[in-house]
Parts: sequence; C-alpha cells; structure tokens
Amino acid sequence: MTDQVTAADSGSTPDIPGKPTSASRTTLSHIMGHNDTNLLGTVHGGVIMKLVDDAAGAVAGRHSGGPAVTASMDEMAFLEPVRVGDLVHVKAQVNWTGRTSMEVGVRVLAERWNESAPATQVGSAYLVFAAVDADGKPRPVPPVVPETERDERRYQEAQIRRTHRLARRRAIRELRERRVAEGLAD
Repeated sequence: MTDQVTAADSGSTPDIPGKPTSASRTTLSHIMGHNDTNLLGTVHGGVIMKLVDDAAGAVAGRHSGGPAVTASMDEMAFLEPVRVGDLVHVKAQVNWTGRTSMEVGVRVLAERWNESAPATQVGSAYLVFAAVDADGKPRPVPPVVPETERDERRYQEAQIRRTHRLARRRAIRELRERRVAEGLAD
C-alpha cells in the first residue's frame, strides 16, 4: 500500500482549505501497569509503540476528516526506560501533508504518577498515515498550515525525511531489480 500511496502523493491539494497544526494536535495519557512490562521489569517497547500509533492515528483522522491508516513508522527512538506507575503522555501533531498522506510527529513523555516532578521525554517517532475512503483507496487531505516557528521547522524537517524515505525506497527497488537481472534473486 505504501508504494501506491507514495505514487499518488505528489503534492498538496490546493482546492481543499488548509488546517492549522493546532486543529488536530492531541495528547494521549496512560498509567503504565504490571501487564505492560517486559522481562526486565520496564514497560515493553511495543506497548509504547501502540500508544504512539494510537495517538498519531487520532491526529491523522482528525486532520484528514476521516479514516487514516498507518503507512510507515520511522525513527522510533527510546530515550529512557518507562516503569510501572509512570504516567505516560503521548503528544502528536501533523508535521507535513502531501496529497493523500501526512507525517505525524510524536513525543513520548513520562512522569511518576505520585510525584510533582516535571515529565521527562522518553521517546519520539515519526509516522506516515494515508487517508483512505470507505473502499480503502487513498483520498485527498487538507494541507497543514504551520502556526509557529517550531511548526515551520517541523514542516521543513518532515520534507527532508520524506525525500529520504522516497530515495531509500527507490534505491532498494533498483538494487532488487539489478539482482534479479543478474540471476541473484532471493
């Protein structure tokens, strides 16, 4: 699905009014329990990744005005361990939009549920979502309108990440085609 979405996603859609970044920004909060832990006694990375995907999906659906599906997730970074009893806040916003897809940036913060110390950033990720119609086909999304200098920086960085994603995908496809042509197919 990602290749189809990318091929159709050549730029923004000028006939759809833009939406400011604040229109869909959201925070999802969750207290981590014993069922969330791995064998080391810290919260399993997959639990954090699900919260990240949930928050990003809500933002993508809000921004696009309907269903949106995860097309890719990259640069998921775990900066600090999360422990049982931590209150985790997953903050997400649309950083960039194409014609049918959106990059959503996510920051993960954690704080002890029973302390008043400030939350610490424990992770971050970038996800690409494709807006889909009832038949699962890509549909246009409104352009995102950065509101602050920080939003503008995120928009520009997202464009760089998109260029790298497309170049990486193209390079891998070309390598595979070359290997097949040389009789080295896997």
